[in-house]
Amino acid sequence: MPQSRPKKKSPYPQASFLTSAAQLTQLPPDEGFEVAFAGRSNAGKSSALNRITRQKSLARTSKTPGRTQLINFFSLDGERRLVDLPGYGYAKVAEAVKRRWQETMENYLASRQSLQGLILLMDVRHPLRDVDRQLLDWCWHVGMPVHVLLTKADKLKRGPAQAILMKVRDELARQAPPGSTSVQLFSALKGSGIDGVQERLDHWLRLAADNDEEK
Repeated sequence: MPQSRPKKKSPYPQASFLTSAAQLTQLPPDEGFEVAFAGRSNAGKSSALNRITRQKSLARTSKTPGRTQLINFFSLDGERRLVDLPGYGYAKVAEAVKRRWQETMENYLASRQSLQGLILLMDVRHPLRDVDRQLLDWCWHVGMPVHVLLTKADKLKRGPAQAILMKVRDELARQAPPGSTSVQLFSALKGSGIDGVQERLDHWLRLAADNDEEK
């Protein structure tokens, strides 16, 4: 009987800070595969990145939402990256600064060839705010696949959380192009939903294909 090969080691715990960019000219080379994380400044983006990578301080968390003003790149290996985009919709900064963040982020999303998909985080208690809908509409317009994480699911009991999940899923199914958008519950505190988001990341980062080759 042929021996089965061991499952390929997950790269997420090996994630390390690569670089930060305040403007497009500072981005790392546009090659390989990367997935970006976006969301309102209080949606728990940094906590989610830390939980997914099983690291306590890979992405800096702050008690003051909106502190992340740069595009932060984290390397998984020589050709794969996770990208932390500036939070939006909450930061108490000048309007000119907000406009500059938005312009830089939109240009990055539109022009980055290595970008395979967007993880969009929303607080499960406050999903689909106007700024979230604007970003979704833009992603659908340019053909960018989106995976929505309804974060802080531990703040609700299972029944209400599931009800919100179904409501958001049904609404996006009516509005999104077929096959473009998926949704799940997630809790960085409890670690629930880790398998779902890692499965999506594996697919976008071509890790799923590598694992298939190992079988």
